[in-house]
Amino acid sequence: VQLQASGGGLVQAGGSLRLSCAASGRTFSMYAIAWFRRAPGKEREFVAAITWNSGSTFYADFVKGRFTISREKDKNTVYLQIDSLKREDTAVYYCAAGRTLGNIQRAYDYWGQGTLVTVSS
Repeated sequence: VQLQASGGGLVQAGGSLRLSCAASGRTFSMYAIAWFRRAPGKEREFVAAITWNSGSTFYADFVKGRFTISREKDKNTVYLQIDSLKREDTAVYYCAAGRTLGNIQRAYDYWGQGTLVTVSS
């Protein structure tokens, strides 16, 4: 499975952004797709995940309704909509495909290259 993340950029605080994760290859083997992020000077952390077939979702506690994960199966793409962006959302966002729906990084076997989101004040 190959994953290509895109959609990052420079956005003002309060704005919105939609990240995309395009999957190719053995996509039928994916059970869940997740988004993680790594802010400057911090560890990579879980953001949200979605099961490929049923669309069940799971979010990190800090999301608090500002992030929405979704998928379009016919496009092999997962999205992460981020609203009311804050400066602390500045990070490299990674998508990953794995065998379970959850927040454990080692459960995800395939990783994209990341897309940078920078939020300015």
